[in-house]
Amino acid sequence: MPDQPSLFSGMDGDAPTSPPPPTTPQRIARVLLEETALELDYLIPDDLAARIQPGTRVHIPLQNRKETAVVLQILDDSPFADKLKPISSTVGSRPMFTATLLQLAQWTSQYYLSPVRQVLRAMLPEAVRSKPETFLSDSHLTLTNPPDAEALEKLQKTAPLQARIIHLLQSSGGEATLSQLRQQLHSATQVVHALVRKNIISRSEVRVERDPFQDEEFLPSSPLTFTEEQQAAFTQILLNLNTPADERKPILLHGVTGSGKTELYLQAIAHVLTQNQTALVLVPEISLTPQTIERFKSRFSDRKERIAVLHSHLSEGERHDEWFKIHENRADIVIGARSAIFAPLQNLGIIVVDEEHEPSYKQDENPRYHARDLAIVRAKLEKCPVLLGSATPSLETWTNARSGKYLHLHLTKRTDHKTLPLIRVVDMRLEKRKTKDGVAILSEVLRIAIQRRLDQGEQIILFLNRRGFNTAVTCLDCGTTVRCPDCDIPFTFHKTDNRLVCHVCGMRSLPPKKCAQCNTPTLLFGGFGTERAEATLRTVFPTARIARVDTDVMNRKNQLRDTLRDFRSQKIDLLIGTQMIAKGLDFPNVTLVGVLNADLSLNLPDFRAAERTFQLLTQVAGRAGRGEIKGEVLIQTYAPHSPAIQFARHADYDGYAEQELEHRSNFGPYPPHTHAILIGSRSKQAALAEFTLQNLATKLKKSLPNGTIIHDPCPSPLAKAHGQYRFQLLLLTDKIRPLLAQLKATLTDMTFPEEVIVTWDIDPTTLM
Repeated sequence: MPDQPSLFSGMDGDAPTSPPPPTTPQRIARVLLEETALELDYLIPDDLAARIQPGTRVHIPLQNRKETAVVLQILDDSPFADKLKPISSTVGSRPMFTATLLQLAQWTSQYYLSPVRQVLRAMLPEAVRSKPETFLSDSHLTLTNPPDAEALEKLQKTAPLQARIIHLLQSSGGEATLSQLRQQLHSATQVVHALVRKNIISRSEVRVERDPFQDEEFLPSSPLTFTEEQQAAFTQILLNLNTPADERKPILLHGVTGSGKTELYLQAIAHVLTQNQTALVLVPEISLTPQTIERFKSRFSDRKERIAVLHSHLSEGERHDEWFKIHENRADIVIGARSAIFAPLQNLGIIVVDEEHEPSYKQDENPRYHARDLAIVRAKLEKCPVLLGSATPSLETWTNARSGKYLHLHLTKRTDHKTLPLIRVVDMRLEKRKTKDGVAILSEVLRIAIQRRLDQGEQIILFLNRRGFNTAVTCLDCGTTVRCPDCDIPFTFHKTDNRLVCHVCGMRSLPPKKCAQCNTPTLLFGGFGTERAEATLRTVFPTARIARVDTDVMNRKNQLRDTLRDFRSQKIDLLIGTQMIAKGLDFPNVTLVGVLNADLSLNLPDFRAAERTFQLLTQVAGRAGRGEIKGEVLIQTYAPHSPAIQFARHADYDGYAEQELEHRSNFGPYPPHTHAILIGSRSKQAALAEFTLQNLATKLKKSLPNGTIIHDPCPSPLAKAHGQYRFQLLLLTDKIRPLLAQLKATLTDMTFPEEVIVTWDIDPTTLM
């Protein structure tokens, strides 16, 4: 028997000690704290090593508390290696951020001058960040040992509820969930417990997905035959898909309304799916989401369960489950609004940005990113194509396409030989003289046109981008307008609620009975919004079935989807609404579109006002005549000779773009000839907000890059909001990166008064 080693071997010199086994250096994680933006190093415990990689959220000890952080890097060493604490645990079973999304976060942080922690926070829905992997569950029941007929008959007498559960399971093929049984028997839970104890049924827990479309039925659809223009465009898209990533260009799909852009999206994505890749589709408006989802789930009916949706109208639980469907690689197609650009899709094969010109792709809170621009950056990082679609491209995108930076595909005709609608402009200066109160809502021309279409069983859309009943309450004696005290803008009167409402801060109050300044009761409720227009329509067309679509009435979940579905099934004759119905929607029986006040967006103090007006009019006009009957559009305006209105009337995008670009070159130069940065300050003290911006402007002027134009600080067009006075400073440059570096350095060096909030917006879409 061999000698046993002494417990004290190596201590008394009698036996040599064996060298210790080589140790594997412990890896180190550099993490970013989510709340404080600190970057710290921590040891990775051996039991967590397999689960921790860049993008993993972790709990770490910090002083006497536990903090949440994101792993940015895995390191082999750290200057503080001998003092590091270990990571406590991981958040979730897998990394929350892919390597590409971490790169995208870094790019977004650098370009939009936003802390990385804020970008990472924006990448995760609140439900995912606060309660990750909190899924609903249900009991799956299986009838494993059913009693024979005699035993079941006896059970019917002694325990009738147990017998009923057995019958229900038998009728459903021997399997059902507990929630299904509860729908037919309230006490099912206790009865099931008893049957499990008797070993008659078995029970297992299963995850329940909160699917926002679980009750929907989608009829399968087949690919449509391309027109010649579509086929030529599709060939170019396929060539782009097969082009080496470093030679690939973003694609602008510039097609008139009704030219079949969506069909090209669908068939391009179908091709990508055959390559075992995934697709991301961005839409600008919630109103477009239901119809887009319907088209995609119908076309890809064999994999409709692998289509995920991300937008703000989902419940927190639905958004949580849809995000994890993507995160767990159970989704091939993701459809969503701007935040969906951060969807954790892997193996991306294509990104589609529908209606790429829409300003709603721009986030108005920090980080103030533009989803279209991030789509182009992400596509480059993912080495996949990006397809930008629009009938009225933004001038930035159109300029890039014209210069050859983007591939420009043009669809000039509607599908199936359908023609663009006839567009007529109605001069409301003449109509106003005919009305008793001076307010012309419906011109005689539009009234006759609506009646004719109603008589023919056709449908009408009326567009007015202003909510409420009256847009101002003014004293006829002294001229005082009732204004919001916190925002200094006129209150809007909502007749249904009998309230004055501020459409900026939401303040509500009862309408006055007399003027607060001169104490006279001669108050004029003037102007009109969608609520008053609806009331007028119901009076003029009493038998018509009318529905209104704006944020005042579309406040119930799925109400917008249900309304649009009723309109499509022709349960509604006339739809009046704001920009929620102005674009992207396809209703074949709509033959007349009326724009009640085309001047609202035209008169805004913004260099993009004319562009927005042209785009909006062209888009809303495109809702008419998409079926077999030729469409008609009537535009009511007090500025009939405006270039934006006249070019929209003739559907002449190229003509409009040329003159608008020349205009911006002569009077700026404004984007897209330059990049813009809008710096804002706000405070309850107007003088302090203005002085802060003047001080910042003085410091910036000392070392601005060549080619930079800096305007003087001035009050914002919306000079007061939420009780704070607002000022702004506009910078224009053709060298954006040097200016960003200078701005970042200046902002870092400056200390602003606590009472002043300073913001900055890179490439703003509005100056309001």
